[in-house]
Amino acid sequence: MNKVICKVTYDTEKDTLVKKVTVSYYGDPAGYEEILFVTEKGNYYLYANGGAESIHPAESIKRMSKASAEAWLEANR
Repeated sequence: MNKVICKVTYDTEKDTLVKKVTVSYYGDPAGYEEILFVTEKGNYYLYANGGAESIHPAESIKRMSKASAEAWLEANR
């Protein structure tokens, strides 16, 4: 997925994957995945996608501060 937010390009194909969290199994309507990425310039973002009944029913990208990214990593150890 490629998305521009506030003039910054976030590209899941080119940026560095930091950690991936998968909840449930592929095809579960309540299942989802969250993937933390970092760009070459040090910008963090969370890519999320899931089933229709999940907390992420549509593909999305959310910008994150370094502190938020560290908190997310700590919560998903």
